[in-house]
This record gives sequence, structure tokens and C-alpha cells, in this order.
Amino acid sequence: MNRLIVLVLLSCTGWLAACNTVAGAGEDISKGGHAITNSADKAQSQ
Repeated sequence: MNRLIVLVLLSCTGWLAACNTVAGAGEDISKGGHAITNSADKAQSQ
């Protein structure tokens, strides 16, 4: 029973860490997209 509890806790920890990593990558990609959009808008207005 103790092994099962430890296994479940370790799986949850890994799942939460992966979730945070994916969320962080999504934010970085979004910021990159905004930077490209802003650059394109500036180039059009010139």
C-alpha cells in the first residue's frame, strides 16, 4: 500500500511539473508572436 501511495505522489509531481513547463512554453511563444506582430505593424506604418 505504501508503494502505491509513493507511486501516485511521484506521478502527480511529474504531471504538475510537465504542465507548468508546457504553460511556460506557451507564454514564451505567445510573447514571440506579439513581438512579430508589433514589428510588422511598425513596418507597415512607415
